[in-house]
Amino acid sequence: MSEPTPNWEREVLEKLALSAIREQRRSRHWSILFKTLGFLYLFIVLFLAAGWFGSDGVSIKEHTALVDLQGVIASDQASADSVISSLQGAFKDKKTKGVILRINSPGGSPVQAGQIYDEIRRLRALHPKTPLYAVVDDICASGGYYVAAGADKIFVDKASIVGSIGVLMDGFGFTQTMQKLGVERRLLTAGDNKGFLDPFSPVDPKQAAFAKQMLEEIHGQFIGVVREGRGKRLQETPEMFSGLVWSGEKSIQLGLADALGNVESVARDVIKAEDIVDYTQREGLAARLAGRLGASVAKALMPFEQAGVRLR
Repeated sequence: MSEPTPNWEREVLEKLALSAIREQRRSRHWSILFKTLGFLYLFIVLFLAAGWFGSDGVSIKEHTALVDLQGVIASDQASADSVISSLQGAFKDKKTKGVILRINSPGGSPVQAGQIYDEIRRLRALHPKTPLYAVVDDICASGGYYVAAGADKIFVDKASIVGSIGVLMDGFGFTQTMQKLGVERRLLTAGDNKGFLDPFSPVDPKQAAFAKQMLEEIHGQFIGVVREGRGKRLQETPEMFSGLVWSGEKSIQLGLADALGNVESVARDVIKAEDIVDYTQREGLAARLAGRLGASVAKALMPFEQAGVRLR
């Protein structure tokens, strides 16, 4: 048995200290690894929830493609760009057996609705073997119905709200209030109609007549789209294009819709492809914040918000 060295206590302590340091380092490495994995997991969950990453809409077998149109149709909400891109992706996939455009919209911009309608017509001509069906949730009114008219068929719930085929331009007038408050409106323009329908000035009969004529023109375009899309199915009545709405059940009787159905039943019984792939392009958190910031800045820079023309 060898004699212990004179400094054996020191050597033992050094070994214990080095062992403790190595163990501490090892624990720290594992701790960093687990924390990194945890942050990465939360990061991915957050991005998925915010819509930064989305489904690429690719399926390995035949399926029904779904595109959502939800809310007011406008450039900063349910925009033509997002809906059109979603529809293009749905039709582009060779495994798409049929496309469902699910609509829940009270209407909105006639320009945005018209762009979506025109693209639907183009895609249907480009892909004649791929049908497109509109499925209505709670409401498909005005601009929402403008879009739906481009579909091969329109399916509704019996209690859905359908119709409102009309155009409006709304606003407020504050002239009497300003008089009571002693406020003077000072509007300087270059051009007789530059202050068109200014809410702080009395209504100019000529400008009101011009606005009415413009609304009638857009209304005529809307009626033409409905007649083109629905064809002989439409059972026209004097009130059909007056701006009224009907229940889904009544809309079928009027030829504004074709049958009762929802996304699942249309995919299963009409398209014959129960697997549903969502092609809707979801706007990411960054884009939403940027869009809202831009809209807020634009409104802040405007002296007042002009009355807008809406299919509502």
